Amino acid sequence: QRPLCISAVALLVLVAALASGLALALLLRTPGCIPRVVIFLERETGFLCDDRVTCVPASQVCDNISNCRNGEDEQEQLCGDLPHSLPGHLIFYCSNPKSWVYADLRCNGMNDCGDCSDETGSLAACPPCGQEWWSCSPVHYEFCSCIPRRLCRDGIQHCLGWSDELLCTA
Repeated sequence: QRPLCISAVALLVLVAALASGLALALLLRTPGCIPRVVIFLERETGFLCDDRVTCVPASQVCDNISNCRNGEDEQEQLCGDLPHSLPGHLIFYCSNPKSWVYADLRCNGMNDCGDCSDETGSLAACPPCGQEWWSCSPVHYEFCSCIPRRLCRDGIQHCLGWSDELLCTA
């Protein structure tokens, strides 16, 4: 039993050394090779600045406001030919192939594509309305399949069947 115990320890030391070497190699990569994907919450993606700390939400990239210390979120090579120059993880294409929105606007409850494909389309794959939303068929163009609960019982019809005024509780 003793030789088996030594072999197990040697194997653990070897695995730890390999894992440490891989982690060190990832840390020493040049800034241009770092994947620029940052995941906020469950569905939002962002842009990782060169400082490897600052994460900029997708919709704040190429908005003419520098959010990174060195302004890399506003550089010409990134913003020169929108959306084609943006990394794919920062954009969502609407059902109309000529239309797109920033990836963090997908599944935000608002009709950003104009045809609700960013909220109800199969490519959007949005979860059902959250606690802060009321599920209905909205009458206003800005919403798709849910309205914010803050609009419940406000005296204004937001849902086709008036459920926002009759059934919904804020």
